[in-house]
Formats: sequence, structure tokens, C-alpha cells
Amino acid sequence: MKRTLAMVLAGGEGERLSILSSVRAKPAVPFGGKYRIIDFTLSNCVNSDINDVVVLTQYNPRSLNDHIGLGRPWDLDRARGGVKLLQPYIARGRVAEWYRGTADAVLRNRSVLEHSDADIVLILAGDHIYKMDYQPFIAAHRRRRADVTIAVRRVPLAEATRMGILAMDETDRITEWQEKPKQPRSDLASMGVYVFSRKSLLRWLDEERIDFGSHVIPAMLDAGARVYGYRFAGYWQDVGTIQSYWEANMALLVDHPELDLNDKEWLVHTKSEERAPAKLGPTAQVHRSLISHGCVIDGTVVNSVLSPGVRVGMGAVVRDSIVMFDSVIGSRAVIDRAILDKEVIVGPGAIIGEGPDDPPNKAEPTRLNTGITVVGKQSVIPRGARIGRNVRIGGNVRAADFTRKNVPSGGSVDPAPSGRGRRRGSASDEADTAAG
Repeated sequence: MKRTLAMVLAGGEGERLSILSSVRAKPAVPFGGKYRIIDFTLSNCVNSDINDVVVLTQYNPRSLNDHIGLGRPWDLDRARGGVKLLQPYIARGRVAEWYRGTADAVLRNRSVLEHSDADIVLILAGDHIYKMDYQPFIAAHRRRRADVTIAVRRVPLAEATRMGILAMDETDRITEWQEKPKQPRSDLASMGVYVFSRKSLLRWLDEERIDFGSHVIPAMLDAGARVYGYRFAGYWQDVGTIQSYWEANMALLVDHPELDLNDKEWLVHTKSEERAPAKLGPTAQVHRSLISHGCVIDGTVVNSVLSPGVRVGMGAVVRDSIVMFDSVIGSRAVIDRAILDKEVIVGPGAIIGEGPDDPPNKAEPTRLNTGITVVGKQSVIPRGARIGRNVRIGGNVRAADFTRKNVPSGGSVDPAPSGRGRRRGSASDEADTAAG
């Protein structure tokens, strides 16, 4: 019986997501309220009847490992197949090192391929948001007897410089390849999603070829291997920047979103703990927003995405923002075009995201430059603070770390060195500190 093995590359550091990926791997970053980014790839697998999945982790893997666990939410807790989580390890006679690239990550786990009875191997990115049935993709690969088939889609030329760009002939055989070109000659881009024949993949893995886009695919083309493209026209987003991440979340709020989370024919599965239903108090107003279970709203929420357990106090306003798990917005506080990581506490009357969209953040000018302010995990914003745009509030910042309550656009606040390792008190204790 023909079988397919899926190998999910989930070890990326995701530096362009700033502090959102400083405490977790990019695939573990929350998305769409209740989900994590990797949920979409794992759901694509099970919805495509692919139940043999290996996830290759590396950078800050703890939250990702905790989230996936045994794979039960995706029906991947199986005696045969199921999901396996693999990390870099020290092999006898080898120098310990992290994965050097996408192909190197697979090479370091070559034994998984050698012992698999699958004849097809899917190489998937764990940090993309998309819905894709892999079976037509695999069928096209088999029909052409290809060595590798690459999922491709058209992209704006402005984005093409950070992707693998290609050209195909009338049979969809790839004839040209440019990896992250400064001057792209096409708008057809690789999605970083590959179908390999297992024998071909084993043949082309090599110590010198550490990345699929930069080394493996060009080497295969130079050698005349059967390299084909598969055109994909469905929803796909590489949420690799703060702006693209924010935009992808906001796109879920339109009347007919391109990514329909309510599609019963293609469910997105996730680990979801039991919480009470969302509660709207007598003074609550909610407009065009996603409100997850466990939320308690007494203020106003407009065009925003709230994860489970978020509390919005009376008179508070959350606008054009993403607020993650168990954050607390104090009374009369205003959150405007901001991203708050998990368990953030905003003191009463504080304002986050006021003023012009410039200047960019002084510490991260290439990452925080579109007016979005980001607050790190478990940080506390003091009562009455006024925080501008393109501001970075680091993780685990305390009210005492603010040398002044006004943080101008482009500024940053980081935890004091003496505060590192302090034990976090209860939510009520921290709220009292913020109020003081």
C-alpha cells in the first residue's frame, strides 16, 4: 500500500516577528484567537488523510511541544504513524550543532526516511497560514513520475525578493530557478511546500546541500532531474513580519474572509482547553471582532481579535488590535493598533498606540515601522501610561521598569536586569501594581 510521510519544518526562529517569537518558535505563535500557526499545516495533513507526520523542532520548542503533545486534537495520537516531535541531537562521532537549513534538518533525520515504508515524502513549512488538500498535489507528482514537485503561486513582485522564484514550461516542468533574487524575472514563487519521491529525496540529501531552495532544487535542475511545479490558487500567507501577521489576523474579520474558519468541510483543529463561554457585560459593545471562549467584555471591542480568557474592563476600548490569551485590559484603557502577547496586564486609563505612525522603532527599525506597537508576554503597563506607535515593550516588563509613563513613538521599554528571574505574582497582585 502506498503511503505518504509528512515532515514539518518547525524550527525557524522567526526573527522578523520581533518579541512575539523571542519566547517561542514561530509555528507556536498564536493566530486567529484560539489557534497557533502550526495548526493549519497539521490540519491540512489530517484533512488530506495523511496521518504519518514528523515535526522537526529546534528554536524554543517548549511551547510548541506542549501544544502538539501526543497529537490528539488532530487525531494524530496513533499506534502506527501519528505525530512525532524530533529535535537536534548529538550523534556519536559528530560535532553538536543546530540545523543549518531546511534540507540539513531533514538530513539530520535521515534514519526516519530510511526506516519509513512511505514512497512519498511531503516537506512542509510549519509557519505558514494556508488551507491545502495535499492529495491532488501528490497525484500530480505521481502522474508525472517527478523526482520533486513544488507548490507554486503568484505573488506581488515586491514580495518576490524573499522567495524562490521560478519559470515553468507548458507541461509545468520547472525550467528556471532564482532563490531570493534582487531582480526577480517572474512572479511565480515557491511556497516552500514540496512532494519528493522518497528515493529521490534520499539521493539528493547531502552534507553540502543545507537548504532546499538554495542548494537542493538548483542541483536537481542542473542535473536534469524531473522537477515540476504545482499551481496553487487557494489561500496562503507567510506571516513572517509584524505587519503581515497583523494584516492576516485583521483579514479574518471581513464579511467573507478568504480564510474561512467556519468551513465545516475543512476544520482547523487545535488544542483547546475547557473554558466558560465568552461573556458580554451590560456595558459591552463589540463590533466586527473575534471573541474567544473565556473572554469577559465590559468595554468596547472594535475590529479586533481576542484570544481565550481576555478581560476588557468597563470603559476600555480595544481597536484594530490582537490581544492574546489571558490578558487584562483595565478600565478606561485604550488599545489601538497594537499586539499584546499572553498574560499582559494594562493598568486603568493607560493608552497603547497613540500618535503618528513614525518614527520607526529605534531598536528594531526594519521590524516595527508601520505604526503597530507590540507588548511582550506577561508585561505590566502602569496606570495612566501613554505609549506611542512602533513601540516595543519587552516581555516580563513590570510597572517599575517604566522610568516615565510617556513612551514616545519608536521607543522601547525592557525589563530591568535585576528583574530577570523575578517570580510573577497573581493576576490580582499585578493589577494592583499596574493601578498603583
